[in-house]
Amino acid sequence: MNRLSARLALMLLVPATMGADWPQWLGPKRDGGTTETVEPWKDAPKTLWKAKVGVGFSTPAVANGRVFVHARVNGKEREEMIAFDAETGKELWRTAYDRAPYSSVLNTGPQATPTVVGDRVYGFGITGVLTCFEAESGKQVWQVDTFKKLEASLPRFGVCCSPLVIGNRVLVAVGGKGSSVVAFDTESGELEWQGLDEPASTSSPVLFASGGKSRAVPDVVFMTTLRVIGLNPLDGSVNWEFPLPYQPSGTAPTPIVAGDQIITSTMTNGSTAIRVTAGEKPTAEKAWQAKGLSGYFSSGAATKDRLFLVTNVLKPVPRADLVCVDLTTGKEAWKKEAVGYFHFGAVRTGNGKLLLLDDMGNLKLIDATASEYRELCSAKVCDGTLVTPAVAGGRLYARDAERIVCVQLAQ
Repeated sequence: MNRLSARLALMLLVPATMGADWPQWLGPKRDGGTTETVEPWKDAPKTLWKAKVGVGFSTPAVANGRVFVHARVNGKEREEMIAFDAETGKELWRTAYDRAPYSSVLNTGPQATPTVVGDRVYGFGITGVLTCFEAESGKQVWQVDTFKKLEASLPRFGVCCSPLVIGNRVLVAVGGKGSSVVAFDTESGELEWQGLDEPASTSSPVLFASGGKSRAVPDVVFMTTLRVIGLNPLDGSVNWEFPLPYQPSGTAPTPIVAGDQIITSTMTNGSTAIRVTAGEKPTAEKAWQAKGLSGYFSSGAATKDRLFLVTNVLKPVPRADLVCVDLTTGKEAWKKEAVGYFHFGAVRTGNGKLLLLDDMGNLKLIDATASEYRELCSAKVCDGTLVTPAVAGGRLYARDAERIVCVQLAQ
C-alpha cells in the first residue's frame, strides 16, 4: 500500500474532525447526520449571535471553533470567504476575490458548502472559482478558475458541487467533455486528473466503501446527468457505474450512503437504492425503486433501518414532503406532507431524532423512531431560507437571505 493509499484508508477509520464539528456539506460523514444529542426544548432555542453576510445558498461549515461562510460581496462580481468565532460570532477574517459575471433570478452567491480539512478551507464559487484558504488567517493559498482552465461551459444553475477532500486530492464536478469530474492537488491546486464527458448535476460527491466494507481506497461517488458512478480517487478510473435516465435539468440531491446502498433521487425517476457488491470488480445493481418519491433539492438522512427522504411536488402547488421508508425494501412507512414549500433541511441526531428547518425558518424536532410523524417541538429561528443548517457543539447554525444565526439547542 503506498503512502496515499494508507492515508485514504486511515480516513475511513478516523473522522477528519471531532464529532462536535460540521466541517463540510451534510456533516462530518457527509450523510446528513451528527453524533450529537438534541432533546426537546420547552422554550424557543436561545439566539446566541447573528452576523450579516452577503447572498448565497452555501451552508456554514464549522470546524475547530470557527464558522466559515461563503458569500457574494453585495453589489459586486466578487465572492468572499468569512470566518467567525463559533462561540461569540466575532468576525475573525474575510478574504474576497473576483469572479466572472453571473446573474440569476434565484441566487447569485455561492451554493457549494466550504470543506475544512486540517488548516485549510476549500470553497467552490458559483462561477467555478475553486480556492484554498488558510483556516487561521484567511490567506489565499491557491486558486483555480476551473471552467476557464478546462474550457468548459458553466451550467445554467451555476456551480452547486461542494468539494470533497480525500488524501491530497480535492474533487469537484465541472462538466463537459473530459472534465465531468476533476481532481486537484490540495496543496498546490495543480490538476491531478480529469475524466468523463457528461454534464454535471447539482449534487455533490460522497465517499463509499463497496459492499459496506472498508477497503484500502474508498470509492468516490458522483451523480451526473446520466449515471451514478464510483471512481478511484487516486486516478479517476471507473470502478462501477449505474445508468440513470438522462436528466436534462441536471437537478438532483446529493446521494445518501447507507451501509452497502446508495440512494439517489430525481424528479423523473423517483428514488432508487443502488447496492454495490464488493469484489475484485464491484458491481452495482438496483436494490429497489420508488418512482413516486421524487426529489430535486434536499438530501435526506438515514438511520440503521430507516430512510428519511425529502420529496417534492411541483403542481398544482409546490410542496416538500418528508417520507419515511424502510431502508431495505423502499416501502413507505409514513409521510408528512407540506413540511416545506420548496425545501427543508434535515439533520439526523445521535439520539433518534431529526431536526427539520423549513423554508420559512421554522425549526422542528421529530422522533425518528416513531411509527408515524411525531413532532416533539418547534420554534422559529431565522427568516425564510433555502439552506440546510449545520449542527456543531450543541448549536445550530442557520443561514437566511441576510445573515447567519446561531442558536443553542437543548442537550
